[in-house]
Amino acid sequence: MIKPPYNKIALVLSGGSARGLAHIGVLKVLHKAKIPVDLILGTSVGALVGATYALGIPIEKIEQLALKTRWWHLTDFVISKIGFLEGRNLGRIIIDAIENKGFEDLKIPLVVVTADIENGQRVVLTSGNLAEVIRASCSLPGIFIPIRINGRLLVDGGLIDSVPVRVAQQMGASFIIASDVGFCIKKEKITNIFQMIYQSIQIAGSELNKFQGKLADITIMPQLPGEIDQMAFDKADYIISKGEEAAAQTLPLLQSRMEQAGLIGSGGQS
Repeated sequence: MIKPPYNKIALVLSGGSARGLAHIGVLKVLHKAKIPVDLILGTSVGALVGATYALGIPIEKIEQLALKTRWWHLTDFVISKIGFLEGRNLGRIIIDAIENKGFEDLKIPLVVVTADIENGQRVVLTSGNLAEVIRASCSLPGIFIPIRINGRLLVDGGLIDSVPVRVAQQMGASFIIASDVGFCIKKEKITNIFQMIYQSIQIAGSELNKFQGKLADITIMPQLPGEIDQMAFDKADYIISKGEEAAAQTLPLLQSRMEQAGLIGSGGQS
């Protein structure tokens, strides 16, 4: 278990598939402003983006990978009773993004939040095969085949923690910055099982977000319009820019509160 004082300032990144690419823009602003981060927690795409930052991979490289990714790059249909997509393509994208590195290569401690679909429990992972752990956290239930790790069948952590601020609190973080990209509930006629599963996840996640993100000391909320759904990878440039915009608007308040807490100097640096 990761314990203080190593996790004084925690950065929490929500799930959100394509919408979660806004975290890249948020990180660009925080990095440029030299906001110190002692611990990163993420679920789903937040775990992936957080892992790249924790590994010290240049943000520009992650941005370029995001700009090239499309939803069909993730698809590998399979006949299975527990999922439509096998997840191997997703796994390859994850390995490429993290440069096939592992937990032992992290520059900043990383916490990946998943959910055990067989008993409904939150499963917090800080070791193991990093690519597999992230893939488990990205596995939308009913869409991707879950991954069994340490005997537990794991799926997207957003099922329980869409913005895992409570986990950061439990680990003793004294100041928590959250990036919450929200969900996309579409008002349209449901005509197939994909839409049914997708809409169900959006509704449940939206309810969770109403209180989870507010538990942080500062919550950055990129303003993504309703048409930007979880599959909108083709709009990565726009999504990332909205993350930058939200972070830049929140930065003065963030710096002020961190200064008051004695976490950074008046110049905005630790």
